[in-house]
Amino acid sequence: MGAELNADDPGDGRAARRIDYYDDPSAPEANSIVPSANVAVVDDDGRILVIHRTDNDNWALPGGAQDFGESLPQCGVRETKEETGIDCEITGLVGIYTDPKHVVHYTSNDEVRQEFSVLFSAHAIGGELAASSESREVLWLAPHELAERRMDRSMRLRVAHLLERRAAPYLG
Repeated sequence: MGAELNADDPGDGRAARRIDYYDDPSAPEANSIVPSANVAVVDDDGRILVIHRTDNDNWALPGGAQDFGESLPQCGVRETKEETGIDCEITGLVGIYTDPKHVVHYTSNDEVRQEFSVLFSAHAIGGELAASSESREVLWLAPHELAERRMDRSMRLRVAHLLERRAAPYLG
């Protein structure tokens, strides 16, 4: 069961796009670095909460940029609620992802961010699946179902680290 929403432009007539580059000589140079959180919410059946992003058509774990006045775990909880409708509680740290070879170009304002994301594990404590302006679809998927979905290499790496159940967080 999932929630769906049609993607719209950001209101200025240009479709907002997110383009991920990894170790690509044609990538634009980073002009910002923004702390962000992703959250891997896993249910009792081992399914993972994922979104179908509106800005790049990839599947991803919910997450986004940290706001002033909140901690990174609070950011993850807020972003998960905004993008999926699910309330969650952070249960652990999967890893820190700061590879300077990975940059993300936001075409709406030409911001090019160097990767800086922390992945938390979590469990759901309430809410109902609901899409948003950032997520055209929200689903609970079994790990083997994720392999069939289009996903950026960096996000796929995060999911792999989650599924490995590492004794220590990934630091990279």
